[in-house]
Amino acid sequence: MTTTDEAPAAGTVLHGAGVGRGAAVGPVVRVRPAPAVAGDAPVVRDGAPVAAADLPDAVAAAFADVAAALRDQAGRAEGTVAEVLGATAMMADDPALRDQVLTAVRGGEPPVAAVDAAVGAFAAVFEQAGGYLAERVTDLRSVRDRVVARLAGLPAPGVPELREPSVVVARDLAPADTAALDLARVLALVTEEGGPTGHTAIIAGQNGIPCVVRATGATALAEGTDVAVDAAAGTVTVAPDAAQRAALAARAEAARALEADTDPGATADGHPVALLANIGTAEDAERLAGAAVEGVGLFRTEVLFLGRQQAPTVDEQATAYARVLRALGPDRKVVVRTLDAGADKPLAFANLHPEENPALGVRGYRLVRSAPELLADQLTALARAGAETGTEPWVMAPMVATPAEARAFAAAVREAGLRTAGVMVEVPAAALRAGAVLDEVDFVSLGTNDLAQYTMAADRLRGELVDLLDAWQPAVLDLVAATARAGAGRPVGVCGESASDPLMALVLTGLGVTSLSMSPAALPAVRFALRRHTLEQCRGMAEAALAVADPAAARAAVAGLLEPEVRAALAV
Repeated sequence: MTTTDEAPAAGTVLHGAGVGRGAAVGPVVRVRPAPAVAGDAPVVRDGAPVAAADLPDAVAAAFADVAAALRDQAGRAEGTVAEVLGATAMMADDPALRDQVLTAVRGGEPPVAAVDAAVGAFAAVFEQAGGYLAERVTDLRSVRDRVVARLAGLPAPGVPELREPSVVVARDLAPADTAALDLARVLALVTEEGGPTGHTAIIAGQNGIPCVVRATGATALAEGTDVAVDAAAGTVTVAPDAAQRAALAARAEAARALEADTDPGATADGHPVALLANIGTAEDAERLAGAAVEGVGLFRTEVLFLGRQQAPTVDEQATAYARVLRALGPDRKVVVRTLDAGADKPLAFANLHPEENPALGVRGYRLVRSAPELLADQLTALARAGAETGTEPWVMAPMVATPAEARAFAAAVREAGLRTAGVMVEVPAAALRAGAVLDEVDFVSLGTNDLAQYTMAADRLRGELVDLLDAWQPAVLDLVAATARAGAGRPVGVCGESASDPLMALVLTGLGVTSLSMSPAALPAVRFALRRHTLEQCRGMAEAALAVADPAAARAAVAGLLEPEVRAALAV
């Protein structure tokens, strides 16, 4: 990572968007930059230039080698990292991209220039499409950089080996970069680009790693310089003084102390609020076997599907689902989200057509319109896994917009032999008609990330729109409140990122939300905040948040009502 900027001086504070509430101090390690290779640079193999006649074969081999390496990384990774690596491998394997490059090379264009031009054209299409595809531009450019490095005979870009606990700094992190991280030695992640709902932020949240994204000036930080990363404040301080180090150490110790409380989630006066975990794989579930978590509120099943040329069989799926149900046992519920994929998360085997606006296209439950067998097989596998383990999974569909869709999904669930059907509330239409939706199903779960995106007409993966995507936006809170009111005693959960914010957790409880699902690392702070406020206090906080005109004022109003002990412990 080269930069012409001078390294920030000691005491300089960089500001960005924080992910989580953790903090850490440590030396900077910078991600290796993409290779600076001229467009007409020679292609090298085994240290010798490749003859002109052999260039097409060398280019095809470079793409194949990059795809194979990414698939190998995906096979050794878990959870969301495995998912995004598999999808990135599919990009490197994409015949349309490869053929466009090969056509240019056979026409006499230098291979490096051809790769750069083809990826640039694809990236422009992705950015114009928005949604998930816009986020994949980082991954697409990672493929380009790896292919170019291979053609030039240079080391692949990425994270160097971490020899000590370090703060990893990058312009942005591609999935292959995150997969290469030795998480045991990652103190914090800092990026100059990206957003709070991008894959870097998700990986950080899942692993309890302090993270600050969109930190302007981060790429100018000097290698080896100590920095203090404070996710709660969204700051990166260069060469922190002794006082700041001591304060952050004390905060970390206080956070560890919160883990001693393993009681079920509840307010100070005993009102129950189920505290659940978000997972993506059977391995994630098995790590929860002895954890202080009351179940799983969101099992993302996409990992089984993405990055594959053929859909997983019913047997494969049943085996994976049974592992999850067995790990949690019969006394802890598991809420399974059916496949949340489509044109914006391309599936090679679904034969979906390209869409101009995939965020508003055939995704989630809407896949029944073009590939109904995917849902049918998934429900069959879940029913088989439930019968095998003697447990009953809850099943919910993403991207449901109407009561009619909810009714059709519930009928399919029950026809498969499963009893408990629900839907995600991510579309404003579903929130506005939540009562009618709940008349068709047994529960709903609010996906606040997508709900904010669709309410505010702001792509959740565009970091520069982070202010519009704030879960404290009054319009988003109004829709959450409307959904919770419609629940009228029926289960209404939240499984978006807002559930992991202790202050927002209090507001959600006050609105009537009955369960909160989040990354396991976020549970202790949320449990602590709940157990020190009564239900009546939570209702007062909800009223205060709904009464103001902007997100900052809403959060400040709630912070002003916190018990002093909680304010001090959470450094609010």
